[in-house]
Amino acid sequence: MAEEQIGTQMVPPREGALCCGPAQEHLVTRLPPASHPGQGSMVRIRRKKLLASCLCVSATVFLLVTLQVVVELGKFEGKNFKNSNLKDGYAEMEKEPVPLHPFLKREGLSLNKKNTLAADSYPIMLWWSPLTGETGRLGQCGLDACFFTINRTYLHHQRTKALLFYGTDFNIDSLPLPRKAHHDWALFHEESPKNNYKLFHQPVITLFNYTATFSRHSHLPLTTQYLEGPEVLTSLQYLVPLQSKNNLRKSLAPLVYVQSDCDPPSDRDSYVRELMTYIEVDSYGECLRNRDLPQPLNSPASMDAEGFYRILAQYKFILAFENAVCDDYITEKFWRPLKLGVVPVYYGSPSIADWLPSNRSAILVSAFSHPRELASYIRRLDHDDRLYAAYLEWKLKGEISNHRLLTALRERKWGVQDITQENYIEAFECMVCTKVWDNIRLQEKAASPRQWCFMDLQHVVSKLAILAGRETQKLLLCSTLYSWRQHGSLGHSVSSNLGY
Repeated sequence: MAEEQIGTQMVPPREGALCCGPAQEHLVTRLPPASHPGQGSMVRIRRKKLLASCLCVSATVFLLVTLQVVVELGKFEGKNFKNSNLKDGYAEMEKEPVPLHPFLKREGLSLNKKNTLAADSYPIMLWWSPLTGETGRLGQCGLDACFFTINRTYLHHQRTKALLFYGTDFNIDSLPLPRKAHHDWALFHEESPKNNYKLFHQPVITLFNYTATFSRHSHLPLTTQYLEGPEVLTSLQYLVPLQSKNNLRKSLAPLVYVQSDCDPPSDRDSYVRELMTYIEVDSYGECLRNRDLPQPLNSPASMDAEGFYRILAQYKFILAFENAVCDDYITEKFWRPLKLGVVPVYYGSPSIADWLPSNRSAILVSAFSHPRELASYIRRLDHDDRLYAAYLEWKLKGEISNHRLLTALRERKWGVQDITQENYIEAFECMVCTKVWDNIRLQEKAASPRQWCFMDLQHVVSKLAILAGRETQKLLLCSTLYSWRQHGSLGHSVSSNLGY
């Protein structure tokens, strides 16, 4: 059978025909009656190819148009920014920034129109140190509310009322200067004094209107930041009976020392090294190490591990030495042995007697003029069960007689490892927010807001520049920092703890 010719011709489009453009006529393929079953499928394939080509062309045109729009918008947005004159390179906007979080209207608050805060807005708390990482959050603090942000473009915003600083990141070279008269400065510093020595010079610490530090004199004291609550002190979970400890003395020293931060400002390693010449000490850390922990417990993350606690609980005494000597600077080094049922031999805060759970719960290094005398006293307790047990009597009875400690734990507005309570950063934010609102309400009553006297900042910078030229490790970190070799003259003043 002779094959029929397949021809093409121009015909008007039928309703529903494929269309790729505005043409009134379309090129279509007209087929004669199929003489072979495969010819119908070939037509369908050609139509699918034609449809795919149309879709590709349409998508290309759409992408080109979209790209052009994006480019034009980018040029427009670029006009709203200029280079920052801040030393740390943060961008600054020419125009007032649009709030990152909507300010909700606060009921029951009416402010004078002359005030910088509008009636339908909240004061802005700007974290100058990006501690929280939050670009914008409206926080409720009791009846008050504030907007918290790390976005430095809010520095010149009329509603910005306080700048929050994190002590470890505090740097005099990147301060928001000149300081505005209506800006409160607040410091949060839970770390050791050695982390930023500048903060413990009076010219610097007095720059801040509000503070949250380890000192009991802070607006938000963090003295008990390493203590979950009184219940962990009286818990017998890890307590090893005295008879078992006596048996373990055949393989263990009476004292244990675990430190990996060597040669800190407190000079604790020098004291322990001297003490080791008079009494046996098992040292597991990087500093003065003479024993090894099991391999799974060798990392710093294991310091709160169950296995690590069980090892320490076998000892009679733990050397609890802080890395800096400051009033009220008390870390887990002191609280941990008390929780484990081990007697802490403590060196650190000169005010530690104010925080002991009982008047006989720890041995204070400051009560001894020389490591030799301390070693002699520990050997005496080690060989006399009655004298040693007296240091654990409070724990066995579950009695904490220090009312100052109990009151501080009860009244603090934050929790430790407790998801049902605010953490201390949130408590700090709310403390500053409340203080700012207190001043706003005073202004509303035509009263003068509470002011904070601080030294001229230029004088502070000049003085610290001089100090920076010296050996910072030798600088005075706290008003009460002194070497252990100077403790002899202070021994009698703290040789006996105060009764509670």
